[in-house]
Amino acid sequence: MPLSEEHRKYALKLVSATRPKEGNIASQYLDYGASPRASIGLVLAAKARALIQGRNYVSQKDVEAMAYPVLRHRIILNFESERKGTSPDEVIEKIIGGV
Repeated sequence: MPLSEEHRKYALKLVSATRPKEGNIASQYLDYGASPRASIGLVLAAKARALIQGRNYVSQKDVEAMAYPVLRHRIILNFESERKGTSPDEVIEKIIGGV
């Protein structure tokens, strides 16, 4: 299934945004972000979702929807996030909103 360059780059940006760097959203909530292999999983999951929904193309909504199941177990919350009861899905939602 073809994937547009725009959606490929979007998936890469989402995964990259999970890695804590000075001043980014992830640095407020995470100790560790997703590895580069997570982008492969995200793209494949988005393609699978598109196929299940009867489409032969991937949309941005496919990438965003699959970010939760692909990334939630690949990110490690920092102590402050755990103390406040922040869930991985809440962090992923903030990252999607910031990309």
